[in-house]
Amino acid sequence: MDQLKTLLAAASDRIQSAPDLEALRDVENELLGRKSLIAESRRSLGSLPSEERPIVGAQLNEAHERLSVLIEHRRVELERIAQDSLLLGDRVDITLPARELGRGWHHLVTQTLDEVADIFVSLGYGVVTGPEVDTAWHNFDALNTPPTHPSRLESDTMYIDYGDPDDELLLRTQTSTMQVRYMEQNDPPVYIVAPGRCYRTDTLDATHSPVFHQIEGLAVDENVTMADLKGTLAYFMREFLGPERKIRLLPHFFPFTEPSAEMHVSCFSCDGSGCRVCSRSGWIELLGCGVVDPHVLEAVGYDSSKYSGFAFGVGAERLAMVRHGIHHIRHFFENDLRVLRQFT
Repeated sequence: MDQLKTLLAAASDRIQSAPDLEALRDVENELLGRKSLIAESRRSLGSLPSEERPIVGAQLNEAHERLSVLIEHRRVELERIAQDSLLLGDRVDITLPARELGRGWHHLVTQTLDEVADIFVSLGYGVVTGPEVDTAWHNFDALNTPPTHPSRLESDTMYIDYGDPDDELLLRTQTSTMQVRYMEQNDPPVYIVAPGRCYRTDTLDATHSPVFHQIEGLAVDENVTMADLKGTLAYFMREFLGPERKIRLLPHFFPFTEPSAEMHVSCFSCDGSGCRVCSRSGWIELLGCGVVDPHVLEAVGYDSSKYSGFAFGVGAERLAMVRHGIHHIRHFFENDLRVLRQFT
């Protein structure tokens, strides 16, 4: 009993001084474990006189209960301290400014395609799209391009299945394929624009790329003339480029239009004096256009004696270059955010 009193006197300080849960478990094993003074005393109760056993047993139970309460209180304290420490490590300072996620925006080419389409939609045109992999018939034959035309060579066109003229597949070289596809399924009148991606085996330079975007325009109706084409394109250029840019139409040849023309715009880099971008000419070719050849109308079943039309094709990259003063077409495809952020 003297040892038990000494143990109880020192137990409170020992329990309270345990720095963590592991140290508290060691103290608990020492005070209440199988080799503790209380456990050994309980095992020796049988050697005591019968009249002393109840007294000693009650004192041992009281000591065990008292130590258990002290240990449990300390365990609750240490668990709270451990939890507070964990929460402190995971704490988020809500007074700090939050991370802002960068907002996306349309690429400049997409913006250009959408704006051009909007201009023509305001004139009553519809917007159509189609496959980038197409047949040689839609890309060449139906557009009055003979088998001997140099644009049909593998050096100019990216073929997927080349050889059999009836089954040739290729990456379309122009969105003019949508002229044929739309007229095959729709009767006149036709007023459409067809934006999309095109492919040619061009060498990369300041104004050419093997992959580019084009907007094809087509109008087919009764009594459509070259004057209608001029008026439509003049309106489009005023809306898109403004009145300060000089424009000229030069005679040209395209298999699917007759008469045909090229529309040029004064160079954005040198204002017409001549530089590397415009090949020292002072002008940049902007689009090709013309009156739809009767053979194209007949290929899709239209009556060329009753209907006529005009068509044009313009590169979206070239439009953006002229409008924003971009000197090389590669800036559209390098994904350099320092460039693209200027057009958000």
